[in-house]
Amino acid sequence: MLVTERPRLRPHVRRGYSPSDPGFAYLEDLLGLCGAPQRLTPHESSWLSLLDGDHTLSEIHGDAARSSGVQLPLQDLVRWVERLDQGLLLDTPRFRQAVASPIRPARHAGGCYAADATELRHQLAGYFTHPRGPGLPHKGQPDGSLRVALLPHIDYRWGGVSYAWAFKEIVERTAASLFVIIATSHYSQHRFTLTRKHFQTPLGIVPTDGQFIDRIVRHYGNGLFDDEWLAHLPEHSVELEAVFLRYLYEGRQDVRIVPLVVGSFHDCVLAHQTPTERSDIARMVNALRRAVAETHEPICWLISGDLAHQGPKFNPNEQLTPALLERSQMVDQELLRHAVAGDAAGYFGIIASEQDRRNICGFPPTYLLFEAVKPAAGRVVHYDRVVQPDGYASVSWASMVW
Repeated sequence: MLVTERPRLRPHVRRGYSPSDPGFAYLEDLLGLCGAPQRLTPHESSWLSLLDGDHTLSEIHGDAARSSGVQLPLQDLVRWVERLDQGLLLDTPRFRQAVASPIRPARHAGGCYAADATELRHQLAGYFTHPRGPGLPHKGQPDGSLRVALLPHIDYRWGGVSYAWAFKEIVERTAASLFVIIATSHYSQHRFTLTRKHFQTPLGIVPTDGQFIDRIVRHYGNGLFDDEWLAHLPEHSVELEAVFLRYLYEGRQDVRIVPLVVGSFHDCVLAHQTPTERSDIARMVNALRRAVAETHEPICWLISGDLAHQGPKFNPNEQLTPALLERSQMVDQELLRHAVAGDAAGYFGIIASEQDRRNICGFPPTYLLFEAVKPAAGRVVHYDRVVQPDGYASVSWASMVW
């Protein structure tokens, strides 16, 4: 039975085209709820602009026939609309129920990491036991000396060993069960976005800590959930940390996360303005500090952020020459020297001096954490980068602990 007589496309769906498939359009779901893009015939493409919630099915059918000069059976339109609804592409109760779920699905299972639990355990263990890996962590009593860790969020296929180096330190050196993840936001234009959704993984649920989230909201104010769907549902920067946590603390029911994604600080770079001079950033620094002051248990802070993103993929006119890559690695090391000391001003100064031309995606969460927590006496436990053979892109990253 048809759900709605006046169908409406839901938010965060866009139409695109493929050069290899001329004459056809594609519907892409930016939230990643419906899998692969849906191919549209020319007739379906002509119906698309009329899915505005105002036109009835009969009106859509008639308007499309008049504009194209081709009369298709109304039942073809009905079946297409039903298919879109089943694919969660329409703003209907089916879609609303999906996004209202308290569980965020494992968006990148079967891609970045194995969807099968046994295969996933084998995959993650392999990063620790890899010839360049740190070895499996010792799961004795942690010494409690670790407060903060910086981790990559690059695809496991390239950065898995770097994750292992940082997570070995975390398991062996933090007594915390509460992990506050300050992560790069790749999709939303909002500065800060929280979610209360628990994170599904092939190894079970990683729950969020609602009380700590409430404290942040109380001290920051409104707006932290305004773009929750786009900021969190397709995002990998929290998910890839949550999967490792569930693996390493499998069987532990007390482990919780606080997922806060942080959008761009590029406006600060362009204005030559220290980020904490922006009222919203200063307010979040204060909110995190006050939330900590009201929390009576250890906290482990995880920064999820990579370093430089270079090449034509990120800067259309930039070529990945040996000289450029060598200089980028040198600047990475300078940036990490400031990070080791928790020097927020020096860290920002390097990025601002080059107008963030190297696209340091971990800059916003790292700077925010430095100001909120003031870590010191850190060290780099692993540094790496990938350069694509075709010279299209290069990404660098580091694992650090304080």
